[in-house]
Amino acid sequence: MRPVATVGRERGARGRRAATTAALLAATVTAALTAGCTGGGGPGDDGRGSPREVEQGTSPSATGSSVLAVKLDNAAAARPHTGLDAADVVYAEQVEGGLSRLMAVYATQLPKTVGPVRSARESDLELLRQFDRPTLAFSGAQKKLLPLIDRAPLRAETPSSASDAFFRGSGKPAPHNLYLRPERLVPEAPGQAALTTGFRYGSAPAGGTATTSQTVRYPAARFTFTWSDSRDRWLVGMDGEPATTADGKRMAAATVVVQYVKVRESAFRDFLGNNTPYTETVGSGKAKVLRDGRAFDVNWKRGDPKDGTAFTTGDGTPVNFAKGQVWVVYAEAS
Repeated sequence: MRPVATVGRERGARGRRAATTAALLAATVTAALTAGCTGGGGPGDDGRGSPREVEQGTSPSATGSSVLAVKLDNAAAARPHTGLDAADVVYAEQVEGGLSRLMAVYATQLPKTVGPVRSARESDLELLRQFDRPTLAFSGAQKKLLPLIDRAPLRAETPSSASDAFFRGSGKPAPHNLYLRPERLVPEAPGQAALTTGFRYGSAPAGGTATTSQTVRYPAARFTFTWSDSRDRWLVGMDGEPATTADGKRMAAATVVVQYVKVRESAFRDFLGNNTPYTETVGSGKAKVLRDGRAFDVNWKRGDPKDGTAFTTGDGTPVNFAKGQVWVVYAEAS
């Protein structure tokens, strides 16, 4: 409104100065939260938007009744990972520039620390619908994606909404050094029953092909799984290097699923203009299940986002996984 008196002009000027000061303060606080606890002043997550701002009291309290899902950085600078070996399920997907990113799902145990944590993607929302209101821990997301995350049936936690649960480590440069203390989000592991993935565990199906190694390639990343008789596990390799944990242990999976899916363009782009791939996990198609040193060609089906994924042989017999950690690597169907 146009001022009509000197007093009005003075009040208006004070109001504008106050608004400017408040805006600058808000920007400073946001920058500090994005940078985390590091004093190096490194870059934020990846230019995909600052962590979501959540009003105090809007996040439901942790009940431990559902899984904890953590989005993990998988750039070379982010490795080795911390706490990844404790996950019940590890999902691998393609992201911008042909690179890869991981989602670790925890139900039967919670490690003290997990990371490095990175940003969420649109595909995550569909994938996580199979769980009952899971907690999703991530560093931030593309600004236009945040409203979709807000409306999703999950509990979203970032450094903005749970600053005491996240911290910056000193061993890696930002943005590859954001870590999570899971117990500050989920007080206790919810247990096996929370893993509503549709996976079945038990004896191996008949048949299969003896296999020593399987590689999945993305345009700028690759995963290799090599069978180890001595460990009775598939040793994990990333981009041609052995994948280890932060304490030097070789990562290994009991079962590996290479799931062939449709990968299409999403409505989102990164700060360089690269389109974010959308991995469709609802539908049906082919998959390869690796367990016990053998590979099984199977079918997969997930009819609804709220459903888990069923894996069956050609005659419809359910396929059992080996007990232990499962890796699901999404590969583009030909």
